[in-house]
Amino acid sequence: MKKLIPIFISLLFIVYSCHKKEKTTTQPKTDTLTKKNLSETIIKDQEVESLSGFPKTGKKVSDFVSSTYEIQYEAEGDLNNDGLSDMALVLREKSDTLAGRTVLIILQNSNKTFHLDTTSETVFPAEYTESQYKIYDTEDINIEKDELNINLYATGPNGNLFSKFKYINSDLILTYIETYNMGAGSHQALNYEVLKGKLSQEVINTMDEEMPSKSKTFNLKKQRFLFKDVDPEAVIRNAYNKIDSKDW
Repeated sequence: MKKLIPIFISLLFIVYSCHKKEKTTTQPKTDTLTKKNLSETIIKDQEVESLSGFPKTGKKVSDFVSSTYEIQYEAEGDLNNDGLSDMALVLREKSDTLAGRTVLIILQNSNKTFHLDTTSETVFPAEYTESQYKIYDTEDINIEKDELNINLYATGPNGNLFSKFKYINSDLILTYIETYNMGAGSHQALNYEVLKGKLSQEVINTMDEEMPSKSKTFNLKKQRFLFKDVDPEAVIRNAYNKIDSKDW
């Protein structure tokens, strides 16, 4: 019996050593997992530093434009009413004239650096159709009285399309759309106050020598469209379709 006691103690020591070793060897797995989670967090943080593929911050406006783009139009003015001069840039790809255009809204910081507040690939239409037809004859973008104005002019069937954007509660919002179209026998103007849901329509009869006009205002659903994903042309078309069948 005395001979069995040392053997039993030895077995206990071996089992304890194996258990301790097992606990020790599993520790690095936890460290590896932690490092992996940390790496994923860093990557996500880096992704936050860019917006739609453009740098989030810069010391000057040109820092936001890579070599694959060129600035087609630009506007300067105090857009968010903080007393600092901001920038709106319309970019187009150098290698593809049929590609859609991107608009950047770059706000100035108090230390004279800049940050990219928002972007949109829908507020400014493509410049050409697939058949290389230029859609609008003249295009303009400007900042006046805390508002971003995008003005598109065409003498053909597209007509004029004017849209206004304003910061409301830190978001750049579509506030107003105006169109003017010339068709066979009549001209039509639409004025749409988007936030109020108020749409005014004026039709001019060009078949009559005196060119009489008639107008009416319609009350539609109030809507709120963010700059980053709104298409003003689609908005005014949808609004017009809601009133087109109504009797005057």
